[in-house]
Amino acid sequence: MNGLFISFEGIDGAGKSTHIEGLAQAFKAQGRVVTLTREPGGTPLAEQLRGVILNAPMDAMTEALLVFAARRDHVQQVIAPALQRGDVVLCDRFTDATFAYQGGGRGFDWAVLSVLEKWVQGQDQGGGPMGESVLLQPHLTVWFDLPSPVAAQRLCGARVPDKFESQPLAFFEKVAHGYGQRMDADPGRFARIDANQPQASVWADVSKAVQAKGWLPIC
Repeated sequence: MNGLFISFEGIDGAGKSTHIEGLAQAFKAQGRVVTLTREPGGTPLAEQLRGVILNAPMDAMTEALLVFAARRDHVQQVIAPALQRGDVVLCDRFTDATFAYQGGGRGFDWAVLSVLEKWVQGQDQGGGPMGESVLLQPHLTVWFDLPSPVAAQRLCGARVPDKFESQPLAFFEKVAHGYGQRMDADPGRFARIDANQPQASVWADVSKAVQAKGWLPIC
């Protein structure tokens, strides 16, 4: 695939949306075509599943299966075609969020999530009797790391919380630990950003992370 895939991770209130838009404009200024998308969601089917995932009560396994079902449709219909075209794909959350929220927060089996990840994100490469495949992952994951009490304060009164946003602070501590585990397993893919600083400073750190990969010029 000729495109560039960057995911943005972190709990709600960490400031992902602001900086996704800023990075999209930076790439467009370089003449790149940008596909902006999100998870759960990104396709009509996945958006329907998003509403169920964020609001309906269910156990952790059901939640994980629905998330990966939405992701499969998203990868097949949006992400993979955009990368084949050479687009820059900027995605608000991807599989790391599933390991953080369902694996860390909910305590669901990490090994089962790894199997689902391989099934859903395996991209057939051909070239052999068994059919070789490669795991589709972002080229860069920008993790906006923010203390959960700060995130809760930012979101207070902003909107009606979904079932995840309504969780106690201890849940988000587990989510942060889940993100940390994912980063430890693949440190070269992650850029950990201190989101508990002024917006301009956060943006500077995001820009540096992308520039360090050689994808944007250093201003």
